[in-house]
Amino acid sequence: MQIRLILLDFDGTLADTRRANTLAYVATLREAGYTLTEEEYAAKYFGMRCNEFLTRYGIADPGERERLRLRKIALYPAFFDTVRLNRPLWEFCRQFRAQGGRVWIVSTGSRANIDNAMRHLGITVAGQRTGSTGAATSGAAGRDLTGADEAWLRTAGTATIDAGTPAHATVTPEPGEGPNGSVDGILSGADVEHSKPAPDCFLEAMRREGCTPQETLIFEDSEIGLEAARRSGAAYFRVTL
Repeated sequence: MQIRLILLDFDGTLADTRRANTLAYVATLREAGYTLTEEEYAAKYFGMRCNEFLTRYGIADPGERERLRLRKIALYPAFFDTVRLNRPLWEFCRQFRAQGGRVWIVSTGSRANIDNAMRHLGITVAGQRTGSTGAATSGAAGRDLTGADEAWLRTAGTATIDAGTPAHATVTPEPGEGPNGSVDGILSGADVEHSKPAPDCFLEAMRREGCTPQETLIFEDSEIGLEAARRSGAAYFRVTL
């Protein structure tokens, strides 16, 4: 299978951000005088986009929801000590980039949240300051995925993030990259009209890179993300952290 482009979801796929997101929401609401426990958020609201969560929680005023959303973004970095990188998957992606492939983050999450978390993880956008979209480069080399690659990916896709030594060698950062390397671009839910489970975000990343679904591999963890991947026509792996 000739792959030129890898598309990664962020939360729950490239990074375990579950506890950081939970603690940031709990702190935001408590600061505003609401009562929310970690257990309640995990059981009832985890995985929802911010506006949907706040609406279901009972905050009807759009202005109040927006104020809380912005405050959550501001508080989120305070809990980054709980964020962990999916190291086996990321090292595979770095090896893929070193051989001429392209790697994008494609997430429904807030762009500000993604930028802040990536900065904490030491990952930048290649050739751009953190926070930019990244430029498409047509004709990315990519490479064939071997049977050994696919077998390892199936293992990495269901492994815990502390899953031992990656099967592919660690790549030394290029000049100007973050200590943990770079991606080639980022797309968030704000960049497309229809968010996941619609495939628009994945198809837009392919369009920007000049790649077809047959040349693309997607990594996702959530049901809505997997549905979007299926509808895009690309091959995909489920990641469980």
